[in-house]
Amino acid sequence: MQSTAQAWQLIVERTRAITQVEHVELGTSAGRVLAGAALSDVNLPPFEKSAMDGFAVHSADFQADQAPEGERTLPIVGESRAGVSLAGPLERGTCAAIYTGAELPLGADAVIMVERSTTVDGGSRVRLQDRPTPGQHVCPRGQDLAVGQRVLHAGRRLRPADLALLAAVGQDPVAVLRRPMVAIVTTGDELVPPSQIPGAAQIREGNTFQLEAACRASGAQVANLGIARDDPRYLERLFEEALAGSDTLVTTGGVSMGKYDLVGAALEAIGVKPVFHRVAIKPGKPLWFGVHGAKCVFALPGNPISCLVNFARFVGPALRRLGGERDYLDPVRLGRYEGLAISANPREQYVPVVREPGTDGIERLRPVKFHGSADVVGIALADALAVVARDTGLDSGALAPYLSL
Repeated sequence: MQSTAQAWQLIVERTRAITQVEHVELGTSAGRVLAGAALSDVNLPPFEKSAMDGFAVHSADFQADQAPEGERTLPIVGESRAGVSLAGPLERGTCAAIYTGAELPLGADAVIMVERSTTVDGGSRVRLQDRPTPGQHVCPRGQDLAVGQRVLHAGRRLRPADLALLAAVGQDPVAVLRRPMVAIVTTGDELVPPSQIPGAAQIREGNTFQLEAACRASGAQVANLGIARDDPRYLERLFEEALAGSDTLVTTGGVSMGKYDLVGAALEAIGVKPVFHRVAIKPGKPLWFGVHGAKCVFALPGNPISCLVNFARFVGPALRRLGGERDYLDPVRLGRYEGLAISANPREQYVPVVREPGTDGIERLRPVKFHGSADVVGIALADALAVVARDTGLDSGALAPYLSL
């Protein structure tokens, strides 16, 4: 039985990022992974611009010998607004109205905010009560970006805010990596679709729905092949077809040690090479992992919470790595556990918890009422999984890492 660290290392060694590039419209690129670094083709701002509404001036006009009281009245010779700059240079002893984001007139080197001004003589002149310094309220050319500067690195999963940045540097269309295709199958003669009323000894199937949503959240495309019956030849044909049309196969159910746990044998029969079966994790011990050429196969337990834990700990990060995402591992987060003490176990334990703000800035992790790895009601109340290291217990008040759900 592998430790979680050993199992993850074996997965990492067999997961190679997709390299095929697609070009998509900028407006549809959120959630996609950049294929290469995005470089700026402009300076931002492209000119010296005003950071305030006010008046563009020569700061030298306000030195002590020019404006002894720190105040001067100047003629207004025009204006500079967004999209329309003052025509010609600004002469000494004059000023121009200017608005936030507008280009600073040639010759001007400072802006006096409108709050320090009073217009006089019918608006043809303005009294300015300031002694500005060169560069006051002025954003220099290229302050935010310079031509050729990298704005986003390759392997970044694009967020909504990134799209505005890509637009500013002319990245449309956007070069992104092809999304991994994941085939999902669940097995079990006892399973029926959610729309069907279960008969005797039957239960509604839900694992493929949570897996499909989780795969999509990890950047993958999904082919949900639904329920497969417990028949070795049927499973072999279905798995073979699923692998032919996907980059990764994820199954759920049929991986324990019982008579009808047929998945591992069916996978091996079609040439999937087993890498490990069973991990020291609770819940989720029966995880089976193998490879078919360059394709990874994850066979997860059928219990919904075991399936969820295996996905959060192994499958999700592997899919993000496969999709070329640079930061494919979730950052380690710590919270303060506040519940009954958890005894040490030879397996790494994952405990469903609710996160709450703490008065000391550290989130509180409060365990939910939970009845084991089939309790879909309990897990729906949780928004995280507290992690308890193997052979180590967890006392109330102790810090613990957690995975967000």
